[in-house]
Amino acid sequence: MPLSQATPLLLREPGFLFSALLASAEPLHAAAGSNYDADPWPVAWIPWGPTLEGSVFGHATNVEPIRVAELFEAVAYSVTEVTTTLAFAVSNYTLHNLARAMNAPSSAVTTVSGTGATLSSKLEPPDPENIIRRMIGWESLDHTLRLVGRQCLNGGEIQSNFARGATPAGIATVWNFERPPAGKAFAWYGSGVGRLGS
Repeated sequence: MPLSQATPLLLREPGFLFSALLASAEPLHAAAGSNYDADPWPVAWIPWGPTLEGSVFGHATNVEPIRVAELFEAVAYSVTEVTTTLAFAVSNYTLHNLARAMNAPSSAVTTVSGTGATLSSKLEPPDPENIIRRMIGWESLDHTLRLVGRQCLNGGEIQSNFARGATPAGIATVWNFERPPAGKAFAWYGSGVGRLGS
């Protein structure tokens, strides 16, 4: 029987990013028509808006060899660390997005004076005791894949490039996934048999 290669089910385009306070209700993750389009994210999940270059998911498992003197090869490997991150740079440059990136509560953004067109607002960085964790969500553009990080802390450098030219400034973040008090650090959700695979 000759071998053949099936057309791959690609994942393309940046998708959508969300932020929510800890313990916020997740979407139902109920699929219809092989996608999640009819299952919206609850109102607690605030969209980050567009990014400069999409997002990068990372999941690293570090192992160390167990050796004995009589053998060159390791007799086993032991998992010593698992690190999961989601990195992206938000192009929607707002004080609330900056506050989220600084691990600050929403109360860190305050009104100086005015309303509407005369509104003046202020953001100051949080003190260490006021740093909070967040939930981070992502959904593919075709609404067939979702990622939910249940307890995340931004540990990256917030670096914004204020420069001339066609590249706008962004709010760069690297969200580190922590193990919450109950449940797993994150979950991937896929809709339909195509995203299930074999």
